[in-house]
Amino acid sequence: MRHRVAGRKLGRNSAQRKALFRNLVTELFQHERIRTTEAKAKSIRSSAEHLITLAKRGDLHARRLVAREVQDPEVLRKLFDEFAERYEDREGGYTRLYRLGPRKGDAAPMVLLALVE
Repeated sequence: MRHRVAGRKLGRNSAQRKALFRNLVTELFQHERIRTTEAKAKSIRSSAEHLITLAKRGDLHARRLVAREVQDPEVLRKLFDEFAERYEDREGGYTRLYRLGPRKGDAAPMVLLALVE
């Protein structure tokens, strides 16, 4: 039984899952929107919001914590300079899911995960 067990496995082992989440979050911050499956989007949504909250803090420790997840130094700079400024008055809810319908090949529900303006 899976009572009170949080998180989705997505058919991957833990190392692959962590790498997938890091890559998806980096791409989300780079392009400000990504098209992915609903399960993947719901899995990375909370970590993306947490990283923006850390970027709003702006200190060195927060930068190092975010750098563990965000792969690209340019995206890290963008997160701390642009997004921290953009969301300084917002308490949370930095992302939004837009349902796009099923994928053609396997009918997986697709969504657009985008940062709120």
